[in-house]
Amino acid sequence: MDKNTKIYIAGHRGMVGSAIWRALESEGYTHIIGKTSSELDLRDQIQVHQFFKNEKPNVVINAAARVGGILANNNYPYNFLMENLQIQNNLIDAALISEVEKFIFLGSSCIYPKLAKQPLKEEYLLTGPLEPTNEWYAIAKIAGVKACQAIRKQFGKDFVSLMPTNLYGPHDNFDLQTSHVLPAMIRKFHDAKIKEGKTGMSEPVELWGTGNPKREFLHVDDLAQAVCYALENPLEEHLYNVGTGTDLSIKDLAEKIQKIVGHQGEIQWDSTKPDGTPRKLLDVSKLHQEGWHHQINLDDGIQSTYDWFQNHIDTIKEVKVNK
Repeated sequence: MDKNTKIYIAGHRGMVGSAIWRALESEGYTHIIGKTSSELDLRDQIQVHQFFKNEKPNVVINAAARVGGILANNNYPYNFLMENLQIQNNLIDAALISEVEKFIFLGSSCIYPKLAKQPLKEEYLLTGPLEPTNEWYAIAKIAGVKACQAIRKQFGKDFVSLMPTNLYGPHDNFDLQTSHVLPAMIRKFHDAKIKEGKTGMSEPVELWGTGNPKREFLHVDDLAQAVCYALENPLEEHLYNVGTGTDLSIKDLAEKIQKIVGHQGEIQWDSTKPDGTPRKLLDVSKLHQEGWHHQINLDDGIQSTYDWFQNHIDTIKEVKVNK
């Protein structure tokens, strides 16, 4: 790929988009473009098509999405379904009409059935019921995967989908109402540690579920390198999992984060709250065979993420949910 290729990153200010921007810059790409939501509303079809007509990007990376944890998905199902459909459909269709050279669609491992055999292979897609707590988001992402696959089949275009496992890293969402499990834990343990320092008393932290489900976590900078790999190398398949190939229980994750943060109090598990999918581990053999592997181990990744959180805590904004 020519280093002067015009690359548009949708969602360039989010955790994923900003990591991809940094990675592309470090690889020497000089013509990267992005638009804020106030400059370009990706839910508006007319705006999106006009943007493509004016800018004529050669490559599009779709890192824009309405995202959130179990609570947000459960409380705002219509928003998670409709807004993600609008965003991705507008981008995919405009990219096709504008004859974009390459389109990289980013989804989520929640597209796979709740009780699918572990580890999750790409071919397990649409073989069983989804996890109810995030099915709205999952259905939207499945539609994006199938749209890119259909374009490859019908038009022979280089549209590829990457399905990352649970992501974390700098610029994550640490709002307790809308965040995913790892950043939410960082926030909870940090806030409890600060309170302990002020009162001199042990401060318990309450977490959802039993702690038994197992999850896999990938640093966002590793995902960004996977995107760079997909950009610079021809991929034969339309869908690739992106992860570490290893997982741990939510309880083990909590204890790991508690130790890194330095919280001394008790962890209390509220088993009346949902656990979500029992296990969600990706089979990443396809992308490994292509030549990509993750580089950042979980302990180092959590430590660097907590360091970033502490350095930016005064500027982190709470996420407002539009009902």
